[in-house]
Amino acid sequence: MTINQEMLLRLQFLARVIQKEATHLASTDRRLFTDKLTPEVIASLDENPDLSERVEAFVGRFGRLQDTLGDKLLPLLLGALGEKKAALIDNLDRAEVLGLVVSADNWISMRNLRNQMIHEYIEDPLILASALQTGHAFVPQMIAVAEGMINEIRSRGWLE
Repeated sequence: MTINQEMLLRLQFLARVIQKEATHLASTDRRLFTDKLTPEVIASLDENPDLSERVEAFVGRFGRLQDTLGDKLLPLLLGALGEKKAALIDNLDRAEVLGLVVSADNWISMRNLRNQMIHEYIEDPLILASALQTGHAFVPQMIAVAEGMINEIRSRGWLE
């Protein structure tokens, strides 16, 4: 398939951004989850600015990569592959068929989790601790999706 120059440049730009975002998320994930994040540990964030900053970085980087992949790269990549523009859930279903995501349902779970981490951040240590542990478990899958999409772009000669 031939894509126009503007689409090609945008795909290349997003691939570079996603590589950086995935690297930063993996780094923060490693540094944050050296110990188990219990509700008691989360409740003490006000007294531990270093941990608080790592939690904030993880939440932001998790959400940013999830957004960049699902809301920016996926629709553009599907368009470059000749797919019609569609709503997010339809894009995810198509991406699952194409092997770009393992499961559309898992992706929706990651999206909901991102919202939960952001909105429950201050209020409930139990919910936040659980959400962070679940986010930690999703990180390898999200990074694999990022790598898979970048590899798809590269395999078509759209990225060096």
